[in-house]
Amino acid sequence: MNNIVLYQPEIPGNTGNIMRTCVATKTKLHLIKPLGFIIDDAHLKRSGVNYIDKLDYEIYENFEDFKSKNEGEYYYFTRYGRKPHTEFDFSNKDKNIYLIFGKESTGIPKEILKNDLNHCMRIPMTDNVRALNLSNSAAIAIYEVLRQQNYYGLLKEEPNDGNFKGADWLEK
Repeated sequence: MNNIVLYQPEIPGNTGNIMRTCVATKTKLHLIKPLGFIIDDAHLKRSGVNYIDKLDYEIYENFEDFKSKNEGEYYYFTRYGRKPHTEFDFSNKDKNIYLIFGKESTGIPKEILKNDLNHCMRIPMTDNVRALNLSNSAAIAIYEVLRQQNYYGLLKEEPNDGNFKGADWLEK
């Protein structure tokens, strides 16, 4: 199972966007306190649109609480990582993969990162910015995992029911 972990997220809009991405990708979201917002904040719901009721998520008191309840492979996104995210093998869809992102202002604490340097990664970018937006980074990361897993369990065509127009809409 694929998982996105937000360590002490501060901005409700970023978390809301990540919630929507998690629903779209069948990814579980893990939120580690303290949160910089109330989970039912109107801004958070607006960013997640009307998909929050479909979200699989859990909230933890701290990083130790999270670790005690989740076994698998942890991958840390940090500007201090020395390998790009594309150099890791995420192809085994049967593994529990946890993509861990830090809070917007300071990232993941050094005390956590230094214990697993081999799993610290960086999304390549120029020296004109310190980091990408959190929700953009999470989307880039989960879609790399899914690409390596051939988008297992996801639709590759527009459905033909409900609010969708169908796979052949462009041809009509």
